[in-house]
Amino acid sequence: MSNKVLVVDDKQMMRDSVTATLQRAGFIAVAAADGESALKLLARHRPGAVVTDLKMPEMDGLELLQRMRQADDQLPVVLMTAYGTVDAAVSAMKQGAFDFIQKPFEGDQLVMVVRRAVEHHRLLQENAALRSSTRTFQSEPVLVGRSAVMRSLAQQIQQYAHSHGNVLIGGESGTGKEVVSRMIHAHSPRRDSVMLAVNCAALSTSLLESELFGHEKGAFTGADQLRKGRFELADGGTLLLDEISEIEPPLQAKLLRVLQEGQFERVGSSFSMQVDVRVIATTNRDLSRSVAQGQFRQDLYFRLNVLPLTLPPLRHRAGDVALLAEHFLVQVGLREGRDPKRFDEEALVLLQQYPWPGNVRELQNICERASVLTRGAIITAEMIRPWLAAPTWPSSQPSAHTPLPTIAPLPHEMVSPPAATLAAQVKPLEEMERAQILETLRRFSGNRQRTATALGIGVRTLGLKLKKWKELNLVEQTI
Repeated sequence: MSNKVLVVDDKQMMRDSVTATLQRAGFIAVAAADGESALKLLARHRPGAVVTDLKMPEMDGLELLQRMRQADDQLPVVLMTAYGTVDAAVSAMKQGAFDFIQKPFEGDQLVMVVRRAVEHHRLLQENAALRSSTRTFQSEPVLVGRSAVMRSLAQQIQQYAHSHGNVLIGGESGTGKEVVSRMIHAHSPRRDSVMLAVNCAALSTSLLESELFGHEKGAFTGADQLRKGRFELADGGTLLLDEISEIEPPLQAKLLRVLQEGQFERVGSSFSMQVDVRVIATTNRDLSRSVAQGQFRQDLYFRLNVLPLTLPPLRHRAGDVALLAEHFLVQVGLREGRDPKRFDEEALVLLQQYPWPGNVRELQNICERASVLTRGAIITAEMIRPWLAAPTWPSSQPSAHTPLPTIAPLPHEMVSPPAATLAAQVKPLEEMERAQILETLRRFSGNRQRTATALGIGVRTLGLKLKKWKELNLVEQTI
């Protein structure tokens, strides 16, 4: 990321003041007294952001903005405006300016805006590079965040990546366990080999056994040809076992053997195969509690938990929310082939104050929805506020149970209701949940796996809810 900032102002005192403030904040600041000089410095220094005065002789800030965008349409330009020129600055933002700051301003205010601009430029360049990447398993995964907990997480990922030991990643649903898994593989000695994934909660025990270990032709009814399992296909690479806690005890024993000895048999075969596979397992449950309750084998837990990693919920790293939000908006913009939208300052404050029960996945959902529904370039707090009225706040500790699905938001007056009215709201809340799930199920033409993924719940949880509603005649029996 370029840490250089180009400062443009025809008044030397202002130019020197802005340059000194940015240098104290750690930026490399270069200055120009007019637009023509600025364009020459732009080509020479390739800055990460530009700060320019709006009112200047010969070439004003607006013309300079247009000239700079012709040279680099991703370069963020921040306009400095005097009292009475705010309308002109807003107009300039519609033409591509990143932000504006009104004089007189505090140094901290300037640094905050410039830091966001530079980070915005970095994300644009990073995503452009990822789009052109031809590496397997989608694109190079990205860990977004500058909080202390994320810096510590990045160090752990680097340490774990250089090892061949199995990794157990815990954390609430939506915290990014799959992204971290992909990062570990991408930086490991196995990065040139394949990485495969299996959702352990999406399949029955018999189907999961065949998916993991393969089967011989004729092994069971419908097995009309030999099939290689994921362990065989991932030989030399990495296998991600998502929602490992959902594996039933009979299959846990077979999984333990392949982790201990690197050997397994296809279903219907007595021939043992030897493989070299690194396993990364994820769970949103407390597996140690499952072991204590007799639901998960202790020896298998120890084999999986060689390198433990726990991902923090988003509410514990609120300082990363703005960076994540911008990252997701850039992704949507690249996917849709247009400039990314931006949240205004009030919206960013609102996002940082929200407790995010659905974690990073919920934030990504909000960003995509806002990016699609916003007509202009700026997403306001008024637009997103109704979507953030969660019916309940999560506890401060990760849940040991499957998390509740995301449901339609409640109006503000229904958040944290008095105890006397809570019981009266249970039924409408259940109806809203049912309506949300059925609508998602219809959107995916009855596909339960895609529906569960979209809602952030397990397939088994979805199936139990549908079964309950059928018994109560609340849904059609054909669903």
